[in-house]
Amino acid sequence: MTPNLTRKPKLLWFDLTHDRSTPELVSQFEDTCDCTQAKNALLPGGEQADMICIHFDRPDTPGLRRLLEIKRTVPATPITMFTVQHSEELAVWAMRSSVWEYMVLPLSATERKRYLTALVQLCELRRHTCGPRKTSLIDHAPTLPDSIRLTSGHQKHQALSHIMLYIDQHFRDSIDQRDLAKRCGMTTFRFSRVFKEANGLGFTDYVLNKRMSFAKELLDNSQMPITSIGYEAGFKDPSYFARAFKQYANCTPSEYRLAQQRRTMTPAPEPPEDESADALESLVDSLEG
Repeated sequence: MTPNLTRKPKLLWFDLTHDRSTPELVSQFEDTCDCTQAKNALLPGGEQADMICIHFDRPDTPGLRRLLEIKRTVPATPITMFTVQHSEELAVWAMRSSVWEYMVLPLSATERKRYLTALVQLCELRRHTCGPRKTSLIDHAPTLPDSIRLTSGHQKHQALSHIMLYIDQHFRDSIDQRDLAKRCGMTTFRFSRVFKEANGLGFTDYVLNKRMSFAKELLDNSQMPITSIGYEAGFKDPSYFARAFKQYANCTPSEYRLAQQRRTMTPAPEPPEDESADALESLVDSLEG
């Protein structure tokens, strides 16, 4: 269910296209979001946006440098990169540059709906920082492409598909693996084997990873007490939560939160100018090739 917010998500748009087509893209979001376009590609003062949206048609070196500058200037504000021209190298670059979402245009209705749902969930999590409350795990993973064929791996996912959503919605609760196996018409042994083959993790580890990812979302985006975060993530014993988190992240929850706060306050070091320029030029060349 999409959470109800007291106000619409506030999007700040940067038009880095060659044909200045951003208003057409913005119009797709104006009914659900409060959209403002940055004038002269400059960051405005005043109220902070919930999301910075940077629109490219054909990404070039100055445009990609501008994205990095914006990221360094407001590191706490997530960035969505919209682009018409797309390549695997560009997507990897966006991921390594800590872009929150990478969207290839034109958007399908499904992709737009998925993005807006994740955006609303992110805004709710960032705004409600006072005390424990029930929140949803932010899921902005892309849908499977239509080109996927029914491989043996995909067939395993199909066999589990009707219970995977249940797990993703109830991972903070106590889930009985035997009950899930019955729902799939399998023995517990077969369910355990098929689950691991399909997901790359055993059932217990999968649920634990879900809980840890949720805990990290809360540590990143709220000021909830660590004990409350443990309970919210599904851990009934705070000491077990602390031990499990340290094993998962190689640090305690409090150490993780402190490191994230320092990272947000301290701009990431810039690579040497020549090296950075060469990397961007190489990336742009690969798009044009």
